[in-house]
Amino acid sequence: MPVEMRMWRIDGDEPKPLTTSVLPAEKDLHEFLKRDPSLLGERLLVIGSEVITPYGSRLDLLAIDDEGNLNLLELKRDKTPREVVAQVLDYGSWAATLSRDDIIDIATKHLDQPFEAAFEDVFGTAPPDELNGELSLTIVAADLDASSERIVNYLRDFGVPVNAVFFSYLEDDGRRYLARSWLTASDDETPTATTGSKKSKRAAWNGKDWYISFGGGDRVWDDARRFGFLSGGGAKMFSQDMRALPKDARVWVNVPPMRYVAVGRVLAPAWRFEDAQVRVAGNWMPLAVQSLQGSYPGDPATEDDNAEWVVPVEWIDARPLEAGFWEKGMFASQHSACKLRQEFTLARLAEHFDLDGDEE
Repeated sequence: MPVEMRMWRIDGDEPKPLTTSVLPAEKDLHEFLKRDPSLLGERLLVIGSEVITPYGSRLDLLAIDDEGNLNLLELKRDKTPREVVAQVLDYGSWAATLSRDDIIDIATKHLDQPFEAAFEDVFGTAPPDELNGELSLTIVAADLDASSERIVNYLRDFGVPVNAVFFSYLEDDGRRYLARSWLTASDDETPTATTGSKKSKRAAWNGKDWYISFGGGDRVWDDARRFGFLSGGGAKMFSQDMRALPKDARVWVNVPPMRYVAVGRVLAPAWRFEDAQVRVAGNWMPLAVQSLQGSYPGDPATEDDNAEWVVPVEWIDARPLEAGFWEKGMFASQHSACKLRQEFTLARLAEHFDLDGDEE
């Protein structure tokens, strides 16, 4: 049975049905979704419109969600049920092969700002390292016939990540309304396809760059800048991060909230604070005896997972907090240390800190 949407206005005790009209043109629905994809009921960033595939056909809308998963939106228009279903499945088979670089390239052509900045505008955070881990296919229609409903439900029963949404256009005393109804409710279990292409959907790592979040507790950036060290700990997650930093790693330091202040090179693996050594005037000296502004836990009885761990660093460029740098879309994390993969952030940092070819 085809999905039907009806609405009534209550005048006193009498319900008055609103008039269901036909959209002036289905291209209007395309434009509505392009401008505001939240009409579908979730936050999405449209990264492509009329996207040309390698086969010459055009996907109506390509969008991405906050987890980096792709959402393909195809309008039914005047196509038969078989045609529109076959077309959205064809687009899905193509989209499943898109690598991270492919996706960013498509987005760059559509958006009026870098993909990373647009992503942060919509979702409030930088994009994840992995894009296109899962895929959703949606048929968008001004009405839905019984045949389309039957085919979509049949495919979903076999785990195909396809759904259909239709929009009713209603008028009432000169006012216009758009009402939405999904074939399968969003709180039902919806299949998603895990894309299995060999192309990299995760940002590649260059093998040397690491992100550092320095702060929290009584740690003071001026101490780290003056004596050449990084530190973290107090819980297993943070201590493990610091202990994972290898000698000769290049580190980019972000002091929350969101300001990159330094780039440097790790001189040695992490030590517990009470045992840590830093280089002062070319000589290795105990950090604990230096004149520090901050307070760094150094109780030998503390278990390793909860101890403060210190990594000695040779600064390539280390600046005061007031000279910190941040640009919308740059990478940030709660981890004390993690691999820095995002090319957008690395490019902006290299330019800002004026690294030459040898340092890069």
